[in-house]
Amino acid sequence: MSSLPHYLKLMRFDKPIGSLLLLWPTLWALWLATEGQPSPTLFWVFVLGVFVMRSAGCVINDYADKDFDPLVERTQQRPLAAGDLTPKQALLLFAVLGLIAIGLLLCLPSRVWPWAVPAAAVTIIYPFMKRFIQAPQAVLGVAFSFCIPMVYVAADTPFNSGFVLLLVMNFAWVIAYDTAYAMSDREDDLAIGVKSSAILFGRFDKAAIGTLQAVVVLMLLLLKAQLGLSDWFYLPVFVVFSMFLYQQYLIRERERNSCFRAFLNNGWVGAVIWFGLLAG
Repeated sequence: MSSLPHYLKLMRFDKPIGSLLLLWPTLWALWLATEGQPSPTLFWVFVLGVFVMRSAGCVINDYADKDFDPLVERTQQRPLAAGDLTPKQALLLFAVLGLIAIGLLLCLPSRVWPWAVPAAAVTIIYPFMKRFIQAPQAVLGVAFSFCIPMVYVAADTPFNSGFVLLLVMNFAWVIAYDTAYAMSDREDDLAIGVKSSAILFGRFDKAAIGTLQAVVVLMLLLLKAQLGLSDWFYLPVFVVFSMFLYQQYLIRERERNSCFRAFLNNGWVGAVIWFGLLAG
C-alpha cells in the first residue's frame, strides 16, 4: 500500500490529459456510429477501456524510457526514473491492466476481439519507436485512432464516409498536438538522441502543426456536409478554429512551457467537437 501513490503516478492518474485525448475520439465515434444512441454497455465498456488502456500505455512508455527519463527535465520525477518503483513492478502492473482490458473486451461482441490484437500491439511498440523512426507521433496517431474502428465494429456499423473523415481528422489532430508536446522536449530529445516530429519538421514545425490543424477543421466541415448536421455546428467549428489560432500564438516563440500549454489546450478542443456533434 505504501507504493500505491507511485503506481497511480506511473499510470498518470495525476495527469488526465492523455485519457481525455483518447476519450474524445472514442465518444465521437460512439455518437456517429450509433446515431447518437449508444447502448449503456458500449458506452461504459469503451469509456472504462480508454482509462485502462491509457494507463497501460503510460506504464509501458515509462518502462521503455526508464533509461532516458532521468536525463529529461520534465520526466526526472517519474516513478521509474526516480527509483520509486522497479521495472519488474511496472511490468507486473502492465500485466494486471492487460487482464482488466481483456475482461472489458469480453463484454463486447466477438467480432471486435480480433481488432484488439493490433490495438494492443501498437500500444506496446509505440514507446520504442522514438529510437527508430523520424516521426513516432505517426505511430501514436494510429494507436489513438484504433478506438474508432473498434467502436464502429462493436456497433455493427459499416465503415462509411463519416468513419473515414473521423479517422483522418483524429490522425491529423494527434500528430498536431503531439508535435507541440514534442517541441517542449526538443532540446532534451536532441541531447539524448531520440527522434520526434518536432525534430523532423525543424523550423517548419509551426507550419506543420498549422497544416494539420487546418485538416482537422476541413474534416469537421466535411462531416457537417456529409452527415447533414444543423447549421449550429458551424459554431463549434469556429471555436475549434479559434483555439487552434490560440495554440499557434502559444508556440510562436517555441518556448518550452508555452508549447506544453498548447498541447494541454487540446483537451478542450476534443470536448468542443463532441458537444458540437451532440448538438449538431
